[in-house]
Amino acid sequence: MKKSSPTQWVIRIFFYVLGLFFMAMGVAFSVNSNLGVSPVNSLPYVISQVSGAALSTCVIAVFSTYIVFQILILRREFNPINLLQIVFSTIFGYFTDFTKWLLGDFALPTYAGQLVMLAISIVLVAVGVLLYIEVDLVPMPMEGFTMAISKKMGFKFHNVKVVVDCAVVVVGIVLSLTVFHTLVGIREGTVITAIVVGKLMAILKKPLMPPIRRLCFGEAADAPEPKEVKEMEALEGMDEG
Repeated sequence: MKKSSPTQWVIRIFFYVLGLFFMAMGVAFSVNSNLGVSPVNSLPYVISQVSGAALSTCVIAVFSTYIVFQILILRREFNPINLLQIVFSTIFGYFTDFTKWLLGDFALPTYAGQLVMLAISIVLVAVGVLLYIEVDLVPMPMEGFTMAISKKMGFKFHNVKVVVDCAVVVVGIVLSLTVFHTLVGIREGTVITAIVVGKLMAILKKPLMPPIRRLCFGEAADAPEPKEVKEMEALEGMDEG
Protein backbone atom coordinates (compact mmCIF):
# COMPACT_ATOMS: atom_id res chain seq x y z
CA MET A 1 0.00 0.00 0.00
CA LYS A 2 1.56 3.27 -1.14
CA LYS A 3 2.23 6.03 1.39
CA SER A 4 -0.03 9.03 1.04
CA SER A 5 -0.30 12.46 2.59
CA PRO A 6 -3.02 12.89 5.24
CA THR A 7 -5.17 14.69 2.67
CA GLN A 8 -4.73 11.88 0.16
CA TRP A 9 -5.66 9.30 2.81
CA VAL A 10 -8.89 11.19 3.47
CA ILE A 11 -9.61 11.32 -0.26
CA ARG A 12 -8.88 7.60 -0.68
CA ILE A 13 -11.21 6.68 2.19
CA PHE A 14 -13.86 9.03 0.80
CA PHE A 15 -13.78 7.38 -2.65
CA TYR A 16 -13.76 3.91 -1.07
CA VAL A 17 -16.87 4.69 0.97
CA LEU A 18 -18.44 6.42 -2.05
CA GLY A 19 -17.83 3.23 -4.01
CA LEU A 20 -19.65 1.24 -1.32
CA PHE A 21 -22.55 3.70 -1.53
CA PHE A 22 -22.79 3.28 -5.31
CA MET A 23 -22.73 -0.50 -4.89
CA ALA A 24 -25.49 -0.33 -2.27
CA MET A 25 -27.58 1.87 -4.52
CA GLY A 26 -27.03 -0.68 -7.27
CA VAL A 27 -28.39 -3.35 -4.93
CA ALA A 28 -31.48 -1.21 -4.26
CA PHE A 29 -32.15 -0.81 -7.99
CA SER A 30 -31.65 -4.52 -8.62
CA VAL A 31 -34.04 -5.44 -5.80
CA ASN A 32 -36.71 -3.06 -7.16
CA SER A 33 -36.21 -4.35 -10.69
CA ASN A 34 -37.40 -7.76 -9.44
CA LEU A 35 -35.02 -9.44 -11.91
CA GLY A 36 -32.56 -10.71 -9.33
CA VAL A 37 -29.72 -9.19 -7.31
CA SER A 38 -26.00 -9.58 -8.02
CA PRO A 39 -24.23 -12.85 -7.03
CA VAL A 40 -22.37 -11.13 -4.18
CA ASN A 41 -25.58 -9.93 -2.57
CA SER A 42 -27.84 -12.84 -3.52
CA LEU A 43 -27.19 -14.94 -0.41
CA PRO A 44 -27.61 -12.05 2.10
CA TYR A 45 -30.83 -11.06 0.32
CA VAL A 46 -32.30 -14.56 0.48
CA ILE A 47 -31.30 -14.90 4.14
CA SER A 48 -32.96 -11.56 4.90
CA GLN A 49 -36.17 -12.77 3.25
CA VAL A 50 -36.05 -16.07 5.14
CA SER A 51 -35.21 -14.63 8.54
CA GLY A 52 -37.06 -11.34 8.33
CA ALA A 53 -33.89 -9.56 9.45
CA ALA A 54 -32.76 -6.31 7.86
CA LEU A 55 -30.68 -6.70 4.72
CA SER A 56 -27.86 -4.76 6.41
CA THR A 57 -27.69 -7.31 9.23
CA CYS A 58 -27.53 -10.22 6.78
CA VAL A 59 -24.88 -8.51 4.64
CA ILE A 60 -22.68 -7.93 7.69
CA ALA A 61 -23.18 -11.52 8.91
CA VAL A 62 -22.41 -13.16 5.55
CA PHE A 63 -19.45 -10.88 4.81
CA SER A 64 -18.03 -11.50 8.29
CA THR A 65 -18.21 -15.23 7.54
CA TYR A 66 -16.08 -14.64 4.43
CA ILE A 67 -13.49 -12.91 6.63
CA VAL A 68 -13.44 -15.88 9.01
CA PHE A 69 -12.87 -18.18 6.02
CA GLN A 70 -9.94 -16.00 4.94
CA ILE A 71 -8.34 -16.34 8.38
CA LEU A 72 -8.87 -20.11 8.41
CA ILE A 73 -7.38 -20.50 4.92
CA LEU A 74 -4.41 -18.12 5.23
CA ARG A 75 -3.67 -18.55 8.96
CA ARG A 76 -0.37 -16.71 9.65
CA GLU A 77 -0.39 -15.27 6.11
CA PHE A 78 -3.56 -13.33 6.85
CA ASN A 79 -2.71 -9.62 6.99
CA PRO A 80 -4.29 -8.03 10.10
CA ILE A 81 -4.99 -4.88 8.09
CA ASN A 82 -7.66 -6.90 6.30
CA LEU A 83 -9.69 -6.94 9.50
CA LEU A 84 -10.76 -3.50 8.31
CA GLN A 85 -13.02 -5.44 5.98
CA ILE A 86 -15.33 -5.77 8.98
CA VAL A 87 -15.61 -1.99 9.26
CA PHE A 88 -16.27 -1.45 5.57
CA SER A 89 -18.67 -4.41 5.43
CA THR A 90 -20.66 -2.82 8.25
CA ILE A 91 -20.74 0.51 6.38
CA PHE A 92 -21.85 -1.26 3.20
CA GLY A 93 -24.50 -3.19 5.13
CA TYR A 94 -26.07 -0.03 6.52
CA PHE A 95 -25.82 1.61 3.10
CA THR A 96 -28.00 -1.18 1.66
CA ASP A 97 -30.79 -0.31 4.10
CA PHE A 98 -30.34 3.44 3.57
CA THR A 99 -30.38 3.27 -0.23
CA LYS A 100 -33.41 0.96 -0.21
CA TRP A 101 -35.13 3.57 1.95
CA LEU A 102 -34.10 6.33 -0.46
CA LEU A 103 -35.42 4.43 -3.48
CA GLY A 104 -38.57 3.30 -1.70
CA ASP A 105 -40.92 1.28 -3.90
CA PHE A 106 -39.88 3.07 -7.07
CA ALA A 107 -40.01 0.72 -10.05
CA LEU A 108 -40.57 1.14 -13.75
CA PRO A 109 -43.55 -0.76 -15.18
CA THR A 110 -43.31 -3.52 -17.81
CA TYR A 111 -40.43 -5.92 -18.41
CA ALA A 112 -38.61 -3.27 -20.45
CA GLY A 113 -38.75 -0.99 -17.42
CA GLN A 114 -37.36 -3.77 -15.24
CA LEU A 115 -34.44 -4.14 -17.66
CA VAL A 116 -33.79 -0.38 -17.44
CA MET A 117 -33.71 -0.66 -13.63
CA LEU A 118 -31.31 -3.59 -13.92
CA ALA A 119 -29.09 -1.62 -16.33
CA ILE A 120 -28.92 1.28 -13.86
CA SER A 121 -28.01 -1.23 -11.13
CA ILE A 122 -25.20 -2.70 -13.23
CA VAL A 123 -23.71 0.75 -13.95
CA LEU A 124 -23.83 1.70 -10.27
CA VAL A 125 -22.21 -1.57 -9.19
CA ALA A 126 -19.48 -1.29 -11.84
CA VAL A 127 -18.64 2.30 -10.80
CA GLY A 128 -18.71 1.32 -7.13
CA VAL A 129 -16.34 -1.62 -7.56
CA LEU A 130 -13.96 0.51 -9.64
CA LEU A 131 -13.83 3.19 -6.96
CA TYR A 132 -13.04 0.91 -4.04
CA ILE A 133 -10.50 -1.16 -5.99
CA GLU A 134 -8.62 1.76 -7.49
CA VAL A 135 -7.99 3.59 -4.21
CA ASP A 136 -5.99 0.56 -2.94
CA LEU A 137 -7.15 0.11 0.64
CA VAL A 138 -8.50 -3.37 1.48
CA PRO A 139 -10.54 -5.84 -0.58
CA MET A 140 -14.16 -6.46 0.24
CA PRO A 141 -14.69 -9.82 1.99
CA MET A 142 -15.86 -11.89 -0.97
CA GLU A 143 -12.89 -10.84 -3.10
CA GLY A 144 -10.58 -11.38 -0.14
CA PHE A 145 -12.03 -14.88 0.30
CA THR A 146 -11.52 -15.60 -3.41
CA MET A 147 -7.93 -14.32 -3.27
CA ALA A 148 -7.21 -16.54 -0.26
CA ILE A 149 -8.39 -19.64 -2.13
CA SER A 150 -6.42 -18.64 -5.23
CA LYS A 151 -3.25 -18.06 -3.24
CA LYS A 152 -3.44 -21.34 -1.34
CA MET A 153 -4.56 -23.59 -4.19
CA GLY A 154 -2.65 -21.92 -7.03
CA PHE A 155 -5.68 -21.50 -9.27
CA LYS A 156 -6.29 -18.42 -11.40
CA PHE A 157 -8.24 -15.73 -9.59
CA HIS A 158 -10.94 -15.34 -12.24
CA ASN A 159 -11.55 -19.11 -12.30
CA VAL A 160 -11.95 -19.23 -8.53
CA LYS A 161 -14.17 -16.13 -8.72
CA VAL A 162 -16.56 -17.91 -11.07
CA VAL A 163 -16.72 -20.95 -8.77
CA VAL A 164 -17.24 -18.85 -5.64
CA ASP A 165 -19.94 -16.72 -7.30
CA CYS A 166 -21.73 -19.84 -8.56
CA ALA A 167 -21.45 -21.55 -5.17
CA VAL A 168 -22.96 -18.53 -3.39
CA VAL A 169 -25.83 -18.36 -5.90
CA VAL A 170 -26.45 -22.12 -5.59
CA VAL A 171 -26.65 -21.85 -1.79
CA GLY A 172 -29.11 -18.98 -2.21
CA ILE A 173 -31.18 -21.00 -4.68
CA VAL A 174 -31.29 -24.06 -2.42
CA LEU A 175 -32.27 -21.95 0.60
CA SER A 176 -34.91 -20.09 -1.39
CA LEU A 177 -36.46 -23.27 -2.84
CA THR A 178 -36.36 -25.03 0.53
CA VAL A 179 -38.19 -22.26 2.38
CA PHE A 180 -40.35 -20.58 -0.28
CA HIS A 181 -40.53 -23.33 -2.97
CA THR A 182 -39.68 -20.65 -5.50
CA LEU A 183 -36.76 -18.40 -6.37
CA VAL A 184 -36.45 -15.20 -4.36
CA GLY A 185 -33.97 -12.52 -5.41
CA ILE A 186 -32.24 -14.77 -7.95
CA ARG A 187 -33.32 -14.52 -11.57
CA GLU A 188 -31.92 -13.73 -14.99
CA GLY A 189 -30.68 -10.39 -13.68
CA THR A 190 -28.29 -12.23 -11.36
CA VAL A 191 -26.68 -13.95 -14.35
CA ILE A 192 -26.66 -10.79 -16.49
CA THR A 193 -24.99 -8.82 -13.69
CA ALA A 194 -22.32 -11.48 -13.22
CA ILE A 195 -21.48 -11.38 -16.95
CA VAL A 196 -21.75 -7.66 -17.68
CA VAL A 197 -20.27 -5.86 -14.64
CA GLY A 198 -16.67 -6.87 -15.36
CA LYS A 199 -16.91 -5.88 -19.02
CA LEU A 200 -18.46 -2.52 -18.13
CA MET A 201 -15.70 -1.87 -15.59
CA ALA A 202 -13.12 -2.25 -18.35
CA ILE A 203 -14.97 0.38 -20.42
CA LEU A 204 -15.45 2.85 -17.58
CA LYS A 205 -11.93 2.56 -16.17
CA LYS A 206 -10.17 4.70 -18.80
CA PRO A 207 -12.29 7.87 -18.48
CA LEU A 208 -13.08 7.66 -14.77
CA MET A 209 -9.94 6.48 -13.04
CA PRO A 210 -7.11 8.87 -14.07
CA PRO A 211 -8.61 11.96 -12.36
CA ILE A 212 -9.53 9.95 -9.26
CA ARG A 213 -6.07 8.41 -8.97
CA ARG A 214 -4.47 11.83 -9.43
CA LEU A 215 -6.40 12.99 -6.38
CA CYS A 216 -5.51 9.86 -4.41
CA PHE A 217 -1.85 9.39 -5.37
CA GLY A 218 -0.66 12.49 -7.22
CA GLU A 219 0.16 12.18 -10.90
CA ALA A 220 -1.61 9.24 -12.52
CA ALA A 221 1.63 8.00 -14.03
CA ASP A 222 3.12 7.66 -10.57
CA ALA A 223 0.16 5.84 -9.07
CA PRO A 224 0.73 2.17 -8.37
CA GLU A 225 -1.46 -0.59 -9.67
CA PRO A 226 -4.02 -1.24 -6.93
CA LYS A 227 -2.97 -3.97 -4.51
CA GLU A 228 -5.94 -6.14 -5.46
CA VAL A 229 -5.07 -5.96 -9.16
CA LYS A 230 -1.42 -6.86 -8.47
CA GLU A 231 -2.47 -9.80 -6.30
CA MET A 232 -4.89 -11.05 -8.93
CA GLU A 233 -2.24 -10.84 -11.67
CA ALA A 234 0.34 -12.58 -9.47
CA LEU A 235 -2.10 -15.38 -8.67
CA GLU A 236 -2.95 -15.84 -12.33
CA GLY A 237 0.71 -15.89 -13.24
CA MET A 238 1.24 -18.92 -10.99
CA ASP A 239 -0.58 -21.12 -13.50
CA GLU A 240 1.28 -19.69 -16.46
CA GLY A 241 4.79 -20.03 -14.98
